Amino acid sequence: MTRVRTTARGDGRRLAARHRNIELGLLALAVAVCLAGHIDAGLALTGRMPPGLLVHGLALGALAGAAHLAVRRFAPYADPLILPLGVFLTGFGLVLLDRLDFSYKAAHAAKGDYQKLPAAPSQLMWVFISVAAAIALIVLVKHHRFFQRYVYLLMAGALILLAAPVLSPGDSFGAKRWIRLFGLSFEPDEFVKVAITIFFAGYLMASRDALALAGRKVWGLTLPRGRHAGPVLAIWVVSLLVLIFERDLGTSLIFFGVFIVMLYVATERTSWVVLGLLMAVGGAAVVGTVEPHVHGRVEAWLHPLDYYKPVHDKAISEQPAEALFSLGTGGMTGTGLGSGRPWLIGFAGRSDFIFTTIGEELGLAGVTAILLVYVLLVQRGLRTAIGLTDPFGKLLATGLSAALALQVFVVVGGVSGLVPLTGKALPFLAAGGSSLLANWLMVALLIKLSDSSGRTALDPVQPSPEPLPAQARPAEPSAPGPYEAPGPYDPDTPRDPSVQHPTDPTPAGPLSSAPGAADPSAPTELRPAYGHPPNQSAP
Repeated sequence: MTRVRTTARGDGRRLAARHRNIELGLLALAVAVCLAGHIDAGLALTGRMPPGLLVHGLALGALAGAAHLAVRRFAPYADPLILPLGVFLTGFGLVLLDRLDFSYKAAHAAKGDYQKLPAAPSQLMWVFISVAAAIALIVLVKHHRFFQRYVYLLMAGALILLAAPVLSPGDSFGAKRWIRLFGLSFEPDEFVKVAITIFFAGYLMASRDALALAGRKVWGLTLPRGRHAGPVLAIWVVSLLVLIFERDLGTSLIFFGVFIVMLYVATERTSWVVLGLLMAVGGAAVVGTVEPHVHGRVEAWLHPLDYYKPVHDKAISEQPAEALFSLGTGGMTGTGLGSGRPWLIGFAGRSDFIFTTIGEELGLAGVTAILLVYVLLVQRGLRTAIGLTDPFGKLLATGLSAALALQVFVVVGGVSGLVPLTGKALPFLAAGGSSLLANWLMVALLIKLSDSSGRTALDPVQPSPEPLPAQARPAEPSAPGPYEAPGPYDPDTPRDPSVQHPTDPTPAGPLSSAPGAADPSAPTELRPAYGHPPNQSAP
């Protein structure tokens, strides 16, 4: 027995070390691709190599190397793809912003407005801050269950941050999403999505049994019981309040959508999804009718070319139509980095409309490649959720992946005309320190979650670095009583339903993880969350 367990543990550690080497190679590839894009854009714009290329490459490589060393030391069993995907998206965002800064400076130098100011230097500063914060989280947080202790505190802080922009004077481009302090501005909703996801994971883990209870059937659909629909109604009301007072359609959709996704994962009931979609569509329809700013975005979505009519709704801007022109110009392979005219999109070209730069200069091929990178990052998060054994971790990994997927959907869908514009920043690529910092914290959380998943799969005999919370620990064994051998089973004999009999089936439910269901010290088949299982030798 001991020989099998020791061999399996050694194979698991060797496979984890191999994954870290794969991660290092992918990081080098990500940095090389970003530098190649920087050189290509510089040659197209100026005909010579971009200045400061060596410093830029060394800085990006040093950041990636520092993050890799932190993962190798403090999360050795983590998924080898999550960090390289985050580094690639961040580095490519710097390439796009540097390319746009050159064109915006040339186009707006004579106008003298704020659009001539560069965005890449401040974004590079936020890259250092964001990666440092991610490294600190990886180093200081031993296990993801650490956040389970503070779910209600995080929820209280998230609600305060969510309501803070309402008290901030003035609007920014029609919405109240920013807080300005001491000359600086940041978007609190970017951090709220992380805190809210942690709270949802803790709340649904404790309440999933009650929420999974079925109520009456209506038109063939099993609806939940009325008293259990209160949390969904409360979240729906909060999302509508955000939409009404802050006129922030994107945050409202992400906020409510993440909760519905996590609720379905926790309860496995389709009725919650149907109910959530009906509530979301109904609430958005009402607010879109009565709120002028949201109504204007819906009209611009439905009739983007009406802007060029002599008489049109003043709430309709030119950007939806310009985005369609830009994407159509790119064709299949694009005009090439630095050879398009994406600055014509206006003030939002370096935020959510940075996606049009990809479509115009890299074409459908480049758009597909970037979207596949996002899909792969979301897939690794969901794969991590499958490999985790505790319900809190499963829900947290699912919620973080859903938040990223929903934000990419609302941004790309708004720019391409699939859904109304929301004004959210495209994760990792768009300019904005708040968005970048929040997304790198999500990456760090996914790395810690995947480390727990890989540790369980590849090193099953190693104890968890973080003890279970008191409410999740196995109950103390009761004092042994006199042994009574079970008699023959008689189906006609009435039995106490609260007593578990040897012949009764084991109860199962969504996210079931009964403590003590398996002996962690017993030899087990290795089931890694990624890669192939290591070979086990016979005793």
